[in-house]
Amino acid sequence: MAEFDDLTYLSADGRLTLHARDYGVPTGPEATGRVVLCMHGLTRNSADFHDLAMHLKDRFRVISADQRGRGRSQWDPDPKNYTPAVYVQDMIRLLDHLAVGKAIAIGTSMGGLMAMIMGVAHRDRLLGAVINDVGPEIDPAGLARIAAYTGKTRPATNWAEAAELARFTNGVAFPDYGPADWMAFARRLYAEDQNGVPVLAYDPAISKGLETRTDAPVVPPDLWPMWDGLKELPIMAVRGALSDLLSDATLRRMEERHPGLHSLVVPGRGHAPMLDEPGVPQAIDAFLAGLLVPA
Repeated sequence: MAEFDDLTYLSADGRLTLHARDYGVPTGPEATGRVVLCMHGLTRNSADFHDLAMHLKDRFRVISADQRGRGRSQWDPDPKNYTPAVYVQDMIRLLDHLAVGKAIAIGTSMGGLMAMIMGVAHRDRLLGAVINDVGPEIDPAGLARIAAYTGKTRPATNWAEAAELARFTNGVAFPDYGPADWMAFARRLYAEDQNGVPVLAYDPAISKGLETRTDAPVVPPDLWPMWDGLKELPIMAVRGALSDLLSDATLRRMEERHPGLHSLVVPGRGHAPMLDEPGVPQAIDAFLAGLLVPA
């Protein structure tokens, strides 16, 4: 029996066919009737959330989306549309397609920014959000590191090379990973072409939004005003203890400006935790359970 179904729907602008994994509607005694919408990071795809989805699927309908230009979703011929604001509109279209009024968002990195945007622009569509290793202030060093490899990674000729390239670009975030872990990582990050050769499962043009002059630093936007608009939304913020994108100081400031924030720091992880680390699924369980308790 398949662990998930493939779901397709039209993008918000009606031009692209987008894909998501649908882990099914739970029918057992623990079913909550709620939908969890998982949104991945810049160069990633729906496969990133598989282990967490399998953990949650008996209680929630888990939908893990491939944003346009990633995974099995179509590439956009106009790279200007590779922006979080456009992706958010696609996610609203996806919820409408599923006839889902309110969902719980779980977003990693870029997906976390999308959850924040949804929490301000579409507050009525969210019950709460888990934002993974991202916040209203992004460390330029981490952003520069990501920009350095996005759309620029040399091609792999076989799966062993793909695993090594995955280690090269992401090793700082997962210092305890071994060969089997990196192969599993590569299997999420790459897809096979018609000749069985692994290719990165994203459109290289997604890097356009990160481009800047070579003599100028990457300067992330100031998102604190948006964060201040999220005070009424229940949020759990996850940070990798080794993260170069979300600093400890920023997380502390997020707590000060969002008094109800639930925070979790994952030891031995950089940007970004996979959310399958020991104790992390259970912490997410506790947060989600709190969302289902009547006020």
